[in-house]
Amino acid sequence: MFISCHAGSQESSVCEKIMELLGQNKIDRHQRQVVILSQDSFYRELTPEQKAKALRGQFNFDHPDAFDNELVMKTLRDIIQGETVHIPVYDFVTHSRKAEFVTVYPADVVLFEGILMFYSQEIRDLFQMKLFVDTDPDTRLSRRVLRDISERGRELEQVLNQYINFVKPAFEEFCLPTKKYADVIIPRGADNLVAINLIVQHIQDILNGGFTKRQNGFQNGHGTPRQRRPSESSRPH
Repeated sequence: MFISCHAGSQESSVCEKIMELLGQNKIDRHQRQVVILSQDSFYRELTPEQKAKALRGQFNFDHPDAFDNELVMKTLRDIIQGETVHIPVYDFVTHSRKAEFVTVYPADVVLFEGILMFYSQEIRDLFQMKLFVDTDPDTRLSRRVLRDISERGRELEQVLNQYINFVKPAFEEFCLPTKKYADVIIPRGADNLVAINLIVQHIQDILNGGFTKRQNGFQNGHGTPRQRRPSESSRPH
């Protein structure tokens, strides 16, 4: 099962909270039944001109064209087929992909977080559940400022300029209109434990009946079963 978690600045903490409550963080990554992917891993490779703009804080990373949707689709389809996938690692300081990859093994449930996960219909239609994390603008701004300064080495002025010129307009033009596609809206993000616990319970129900559901998925033509070692998790359906 694919679950998309879409929002501004709190989707990561929501997905992490779901993983924590499911106890998946304590399980070896080869055997996890639930895994997280991030849209941030799928930024396109920039041209030299675009990279120069990015270093000056003048490139719009919140526009749909900033993401490699072809690679997203390929990755999701490979996961559907029960394949192990290799996820790019993006360096937000140099604005480029690193040489290494993160290996993600087959799982029953895939949480895919990102600000524009609902924008492409082709990608959106792959998700059986779509979550929209709804937070107020002040919270989104404060979290972004703290993240970009502490984790990405940005100056405060650059962060604020990016927010005013790119982030806020892109949110209003590309993100907010897709809220209508959400199956569940989570106000207050990771602080909303009532909503998160309901989602966790839903995922636990899927995991408890995973084998039967996967068999039904194969019968309905949603994938082709493959032979796997006992230590491997099953693929999402």
